[in-house]
Amino acid sequence: MTHDLRPAVRLARRRFLTLTGAATAVAFGTNLPGAVFKPSGRLTGNPFTLGVASGDPLPDAVVIWTRLAPQPFEPLGGAPYRNVGVDWQVAADEQFRKVVRAGRATARPEFAHSVHVDVRGLQPGRHYWYRFRVDGHVSQTGRTRTAPPPGQRGGQLTLGVSSCQAWTDGYYTAQGHLASEDVDAVVFLGDYIYEFGVSAAGGLRNLTDPVPDQFRTEADTLDRYRLQYALYKSDPNLQAAHLSAPWITTWDDHEVQDNYAGLTSKSNAPVEDFLVRRANAYRAYWEHLPLRGPAPQGPDYLLYRRFAFGRLAELSVLDTRQYRSDQAAGDGWKADSEARRDPARVLAGHAQAEWFLAGLNRSRATWNVLANQVIMSRMDLDPTPAELYNMDAWDGYATEQQVMLTGLAANRHRNPVVLTGDVHAGYAMEMKRDFADPSSQTYGVELVPTSFSSGGNGVDVSANGQKFLDANPHLKLVNEKRGYSVLRFDERELRVDFRAVPYIDRPGAPISTVRSFVVEAGNPGLEAV
Repeated sequence: MTHDLRPAVRLARRRFLTLTGAATAVAFGTNLPGAVFKPSGRLTGNPFTLGVASGDPLPDAVVIWTRLAPQPFEPLGGAPYRNVGVDWQVAADEQFRKVVRAGRATARPEFAHSVHVDVRGLQPGRHYWYRFRVDGHVSQTGRTRTAPPPGQRGGQLTLGVSSCQAWTDGYYTAQGHLASEDVDAVVFLGDYIYEFGVSAAGGLRNLTDPVPDQFRTEADTLDRYRLQYALYKSDPNLQAAHLSAPWITTWDDHEVQDNYAGLTSKSNAPVEDFLVRRANAYRAYWEHLPLRGPAPQGPDYLLYRRFAFGRLAELSVLDTRQYRSDQAAGDGWKADSEARRDPARVLAGHAQAEWFLAGLNRSRATWNVLANQVIMSRMDLDPTPAELYNMDAWDGYATEQQVMLTGLAANRHRNPVVLTGDVHAGYAMEMKRDFADPSSQTYGVELVPTSFSSGGNGVDVSANGQKFLDANPHLKLVNEKRGYSVLRFDERELRVDFRAVPYIDRPGAPISTVRSFVVEAGNPGLEAV
């Protein structure tokens, strides 16, 4: 039976807009213990406690971001409920002797005093430095980089890639090390925050200075999501990683709710109620990341997009949460079933899948990279003849999975590379025309950089990790420590270094390369180096 959900969506959008209009000045933080709303006035204290960031680089443009939050764990970040003018500068040098663009932006209280400036008229393929100023306070200086000129051949592209940074699972040591890598951009594959409540001790961080009481509850309202971002973005290592390079981000589930699927809540909330929560979450996500374009005005947001780095590489960014059907068979790891193979069950959705494949088919880039949230290749958990598949990954949506894999296989000559997050482990996989046959033709690779922090210290290979290796001969690496990967593209090859730290339950861990692989252009497959 098909249900028309459009009335519920419209109702949710109306409820969201009512709750986030100017009339809600007195409503922000009303559910926070001890919250006191501050009347309008000048900013008191450093307003740049959450740092600055840049993102979504184009050949002639980049987005620069900040949020004014002199008291980040207070309602509205401790800023007054009024518009605040924020000066910004972009320079060709770190000392700002050669300012090339400057202006004034308006930080509006209805957007949590976040600032998004789409800086245009920049030169392609070069570094810039940027900063903000308000009420005599000057922000940190961030470094960013524009994409190469359209059509440029050759050159190099270096990407840092990771995902999943649960604040309570340990220190952001990996982000601090990533800040020292000389990358052109950071690709973040989802779970920037986790919606869960935070204990006073801060989980594995084991803090002596307790986390404030307002973090105990799970995030579901706009002000509570804003608090969660404030907690995460107050970390100096995360701020350093944002300062070092532009970020290209997408979300997964925890930016809203664990394993939600499109219109379906995992807490069995009515659709119209869940869409209000989704609208709150999407709004807070936009407010805290360097994204181009207008803020979402309801429970929908067009996040999938594409970036070109000359003729060397094209990067397509997917959204595999907003449009997906509910997971088959009640979610989890399940045996093969008709529900898993139901053609009506979609993960990316028809429009997004067609958008990606059309772009891939017409691409003229040497490398075609897909930033994706969940495992796309076949992954069997059971090394016996039985089969167990993850219903939350592409395996749980087998018909659309096959459409995507067939499209990638048809573009073997375009060197497809799938980047994936979600699983809190480093995987390296060869994508096969027949995953059950190790001798089948390889048409691309799927690389899964491990998580920044989710999963705690981790191990090299867990019992389940060994099962994956035994059951999936196309899987060439499993490592379950925390870290990230560095990808270096040129016209001849892609080199990927899987980087990890030995622990994150205390600060100061060193970084090392766990394993490296090379992929030769025109000859898909993983060669260990």
